Amino acid sequence: MNDWAGRGKVRAREINGGAEIAIEGVTTQARYYKPLVYEFFRKEFPIRPRYGEFEVELVMEYVGEVPRLDLDNLAKALLDALKGHVFFDDSQIARLLCERRAGERDRITVRAVRRD
Repeated sequence: MNDWAGRGKVRAREINGGAEIAIEGVTTQARYYKPLVYEFFRKEFPIRPRYGEFEVELVMEYVGEVPRLDLDNLAKALLDALKGHVFFDDSQIARLLCERRAGERDRITVRAVRRD
């Protein structure tokens, strides 16, 4: 596994023909994440998109009360941000798993890996 890139709210590393992204903090506004992650890829983590099918796992961890954030809206915003960086189009996603669970900190993790 490669080292993590990024020092702010967003960090990422290349894994298995794709990327793993960690976003610190959770907000109820899903639309907040798309420009945040897009700018991170543009400025701090320039990788080239790849062809082929991808599996994407999105996990939202929270502390305390369950945040009022729709996972489907969060997934759409983050997949849009990954498009053009990790993969060319979200039609390449063959498997998508979204989960919300209690954790040790407020964080969102996205793993997008190529299927073999």
